[in-house]
Amino acid sequence: MTKIPLRFLALMILAFAAPLSAQTPAPDSQTTYQPKFHGDPARSDSEAEALAYMRVVIRAQHRFQKQYGHYATSLTDLVHSGSFTKRMVDPHRGDYTAGFKGEKDKFVLTMTPQHLDSEHRSFYAEDDGKIHADENKPADADSPVVK
Repeated sequence: MTKIPLRFLALMILAFAAPLSAQTPAPDSQTTYQPKFHGDPARSDSEAEALAYMRVVIRAQHRFQKQYGHYATSLTDLVHSGSFTKRMVDPHRGDYTAGFKGEKDKFVLTMTPQHLDSEHRSFYAEDDGKIHADENKPADADSPVVK
């Protein structure tokens, strides 16, 4: 009599385990980028981080210029200007490296990816606040403006 309940139990386990063990497709390793806000021009999370960093630096420079009458000549000078923190002085920004050249009357900020491709474009901005991007070469003032 104990054999019937054991067989029944074994069948029930197999019946429930079979669908669970069915192979499901692995998640796509190349997930589609989810925009962070309406009109987000980034094509990847790495680009979103690079563009966010650039926006913070540009805003900090404009605040610095308004307060002191000239732009900061180094990233260190920008600490505590706007939301620019001491941690942000480090040019290594994930998949990107920041480049900064500041003079009292102008500045240039670049973000260069480790590898250029359609999801890791290079970026360039000057004191006018416009961010330019290029996926084939280092971005410059002649590159298309990021919308």
